[in-house]
Amino acid sequence: MNAALLVVEVAGRRAALPAERIHSVIEPASVVPVPRGPRHLAGLAALRSRPLTLIDCRSALGFEPEEARAPRAVVVDHDGHLYGLLVDLADEIIAATGSPEPLAADPGHGWRRMAPTMIESANGPLLLLDIAALISGPDAA
Repeated sequence: MNAALLVVEVAGRRAALPAERIHSVIEPASVVPVPRGPRHLAGLAALRSRPLTLIDCRSALGFEPEEARAPRAVVVDHDGHLYGLLVDLADEIIAATGSPEPLAADPGHGWRRMAPTMIESANGPLLLLDIAALISGPDAA
């Protein structure tokens, strides 16, 4: 596989997202909370006059959100809707050197469902985040 990957950091762990699914990486300026929304739904923002649903990846993984950080939002289109996946860091784009493979060991707290596969890269093995699972959140069946 010669796919490109965006290396991100969430809750102190480096992981990857498929670069072909990414529209851009932004720093959300104004976030409007969603009353009674699920915990992993950080709020709504606007991106070039389009609504952007912000997903807190830390919360989706079962970690406490970090209020003090200035997260990056990795903008993806999923089922015709724009989502901003809030990550601690969006590092670099690298090439995959293998194909996605099932995890050989449990990566721990929340990661197994949100990153069910790993992928080899020039930087070593990385957990491959499942965009649909992050959007669904930790309480999805």
